[in-house]
Amino acid sequence: MGIIILLAVLAVVVILAVSLYNKLVSLRNRFKNAFAQIDVQLRRRYDLIPNLVETAKGYLRHERETLEGVIAARNTAQTANAAAAENPGDPQAMQQLAQAEGALTGVLGRLFALAEAYPDLKSNTTMNQLMEELRSTENRVAFARQSYNDSVTQYNTARESFPAVIFAAPMGFGAAELFEVESFEERDVPQISFE
Repeated sequence: MGIIILLAVLAVVVILAVSLYNKLVSLRNRFKNAFAQIDVQLRRRYDLIPNLVETAKGYLRHERETLEGVIAARNTAQTANAAAAENPGDPQAMQQLAQAEGALTGVLGRLFALAEAYPDLKSNTTMNQLMEELRSTENRVAFARQSYNDSVTQYNTARESFPAVIFAAPMGFGAAELFEVESFEERDVPQISFE
């Protein structure tokens, strides 16, 4: 009789462990997929920036430092994004991406402020189209980031809840990092207005 009870308890533990494992795998895959959506939008953003800089270059000849800063920040953010895309659950990679994206947003804000001072650039059709595409992309990034953070929160809550907390770490389920913006200024989507 004792062996039957022991086997029943062992069976319940195994079933619980398998169920928890499958749930955590599902939640981890969900937040990785959510990051893939961020990745798509960030790549679109990175592709728009060189065109924006090239368009502005002819008008902002005396602002070379700002233009070079935009390209440097874009390259840094692109590298950080590639590292985060390899493992969206890596807290260090996500923190580096958040910092790089914050820096890029800051230099883009400076570019937009400079562009406001040049009437010819403000009326340039190509520049206006690029700015509108960038605005649309910024909104998509924000929505994708929200979805990612929701998925990460669900995953982290599941892995930190009892009894999953007992099994999660030994089964290789570490905490995932939210994609949070570092400062209040970085929370704002760059304001783009050439009207």
